Order: sequence, then C-alpha cells, then structure tokens
Amino acid sequence: MPIQIAMPYVVPRGAGIYPLRFRVKLSAIKPAFWSKEHHLDRMTLKELWVAFFQYPAIIGYLSCAFVSIALYFRYPAPLLPTLAAIGISVFVYPLVWYCLHRWVLHSRWMFKVPFLAATWKRIHYDHHQDPNRLEILFGALHTTLPTIAIATAPIGYALGGVGGALAAFATGLITTCVYEFFHCIQHLAYKPKMKWVMNMKARHMAHHFHDERGNFGITNYFWDRLFGTYYERILKEKKSETVFNLGYTPEVAERYPWVARLSGGVAMGHPSQRIPH
Repeated sequence: MPIQIAMPYVVPRGAGIYPLRFRVKLSAIKPAFWSKEHHLDRMTLKELWVAFFQYPAIIGYLSCAFVSIALYFRYPAPLLPTLAAIGISVFVYPLVWYCLHRWVLHSRWMFKVPFLAATWKRIHYDHHQDPNRLEILFGALHTTLPTIAIATAPIGYALGGVGGALAAFATGLITTCVYEFFHCIQHLAYKPKMKWVMNMKARHMAHHFHDERGNFGITNYFWDRLFGTYYERILKEKKSETVFNLGYTPEVAERYPWVARLSGGVAMGHPSQRIPH
C-alpha cells in the first residue's frame, strides 16, 4: 500500500489550486523487499549496510559491473591500456560529478522545460526536499547508467578498444557505488570515527542545510576548491534562502508549475518541521 505523509505545501495558483497548509503526498509502490521507507536519520550503520545492497539501483550497478568485467575477459585489452582506463576513470569521476551536480542537478533551467521538469524533480529536487530519505537519495538507473557510460567508456575505448571501454565502464559503476555509500553515511545518524569522513560529512551537511551553492563534491572537494565553491565556515547571515527548494519558490512555480503539480505544491520550511519520520 502507498505510504501517506502529511506535508505543508504552498500550491501555486497558476496550477489552478489555491494555497493549502497541508497536502497528502503518496509514495510510489515499491517492490516487496523494499516495502517500507528508510530514513537515514533514524538508521544505524548496520541497517544501512543491509538496506544498501538491497536497493534496486545498487543491484543494477553491481550487476552491470559484473557483466562488464565478464565481457572484458571475452574481449580483453592489453594490461597497460586497461590500467590507464581504470586510473583515468577514477581520476575524472570527481570532475564529472562536480559538473553534473553544479550545472545540472542544481540548475535553474530544467524545471522551466515541461518535459525535463519530472526528471529534475526526481534526480535532485526531491532529495533536497527530504535529504534523509534513502529511496530518493539514489539516482534513477535510466539517467545514471547512460551518464556513467558516456563519462567513462569513450576514454577506455580510445585507450584499449572494446576491452578498455568495458574496464572503464565497470570502474565507473563501482566508483558510483562507493560514492553512493559515502553519500548515505553523510545523511546517516552516525558519527564517523575517521576524521576525513567526518569532514566530508560536515561539508555535505552544510551543502544541504546552509548553502546549496557550494560544496558540490561528495568524497572529493578538490574541484570545489579550484572553482571557488568550497566553504567551511557556516555564517548565519550567509545562509541560503533556497537551500531546500533549490530556487523553485512559490513565485517561480506560478510561472513554471510542472514540478509543483507533480509534487503536490511547493514545500516550505525546514524538512524536519514538515516531514514526520
């Protein structure tokens, strides 16, 4: 059965509905093994391990990586090009993530295009609306798999043909799983024991709850430092007013109502104040 969550919303008048204080949001029907919602702020590390490897997207990544590795042994590349494809894929991954996170996921152009509004809502808007909900933390496979392939396979093919492309693609898939696990830890009700993981978590929490216009990296903030979007100090007077809605305000929804129609309105305020977990 779908799960109902009461959430305070402002529904844009442009959508043909007057503002409401509360509106019921229905979650999608999930497979039997994923029948309940998982909220990272109420989970232990052990519970995360169990849930992580049951999630369809992670199963999809690991399955595709296994198939790619198996095909690599059928169409192998020389050792040096293979190692180069793997190494470059690992190196370029943080840059690709930074660019996508900053200029696609945090874009203010996708919600203006009717046929892209649902994609933008699914791949990032929902995550900032409810940052600790595991079901919407992961990207959808139909958007992530092509992106991983485009970012890695051409590099591998240029270096080692089909075998190099398969090695690079498998590397991208496995790296994605690692990134997603650290992403989960950053939202988990868990204090990391290692200082570098704790620092990563602090930077990402600042991105979600202080200013979404910086700290776009997940495990690597080198590109944030290089492009001037890295910050450590959290100043109250510099807190972003759009940290939860990514700039999709009720005023914007009046003109571009497609995301609001799909979301049951525009959610206002801090997630902890409007989402009963």
